[in-house]
Amino acid sequence: MATRSRYPADRGLTAHMLLTVFLLGLLYAILIAALVLAKVDLVFILVIGFGILFAQYYFSDKIALYSMGGKIVTPQQQPQLHAVVDRLVAMANMPKPRVAIAQTDIPNAFATGRDQKHAVVCVTTGLLRRLNEPEVEAVLSHELSHVAHRDVAVMTIASFLGIIAGLMTRMFMLMGFFGGYGNNRGRGGGGGGGGQIALIEMGGLLFSALLYAISFILIRALSRYRELAADRSGAILIGQPALLAQALVKVSGEISRIPSRDLRSAEHFNAFYFAPAIAPGMSLSSLFSTHPPLQKRLDQLAKLDAEMRRNPVA
Repeated sequence: MATRSRYPADRGLTAHMLLTVFLLGLLYAILIAALVLAKVDLVFILVIGFGILFAQYYFSDKIALYSMGGKIVTPQQQPQLHAVVDRLVAMANMPKPRVAIAQTDIPNAFATGRDQKHAVVCVTTGLLRRLNEPEVEAVLSHELSHVAHRDVAVMTIASFLGIIAGLMTRMFMLMGFFGGYGNNRGRGGGGGGGGQIALIEMGGLLFSALLYAISFILIRALSRYRELAADRSGAILIGQPALLAQALVKVSGEISRIPSRDLRSAEHFNAFYFAPAIAPGMSLSSLFSTHPPLQKRLDQLAKLDAEMRRNPVA
């Protein structure tokens, strides 16, 4: 049985996660039913799809570390960092995750893993150079909140559904490129059968593209909400919303000084970062942000700080 952490439960986050997974599942059930009625062979898609889900779910921590160049470090290698994590997991009453460091100047952190027992928390060398120990603790409290609330696993599953939508879109496109549209003209059925197949394939292409777009929007909305939830829970655990706000301002300010080329190379990982690595100018990350606006996060922390000052814990 998983350990129940002392991070405050967030019913709003739970509701958002359930709604996102339900809506995505409903859309995919409709798509699969339509493909079955159209007599499309689903074996290949299902085999590939479940293979991707298995890899994403069970190896999400290894995939994330590999993508970011993160390396697991021992208490002997990084005693101060491990001491910070030890304090937080003791306060939160949760299993200690593995601790990793990524060699990059982008100041950031992330947590991943399918559950508390298989979690890993990773900080960059850029973050450790720029923040003091209390600020690092505030950032890691935010990240461990993601693990405690299990939203990392939900994001992994939701992202998988988006990948399948993209895979289906490409499949229908390839069917058209390689003669799928109207491919049965010479099979004795004349042009009518080919035209009907072409309509089915074109309909499948449009529906899967629409499904991908909806998945993308739902995942981005969930990602923004979970960041606000982690800010709140992380600040409550350490009892210092102002400290987390201070770390957030410093990290966001330092990210703005990172060369645009380095930021663009890291944008694909923004959904898991403490603060988004967004390059100046127009980009997909600026159009469809994985994080709420900085000011919204700061306003929430300021409101929480005022509430905690008015009602201090005895």
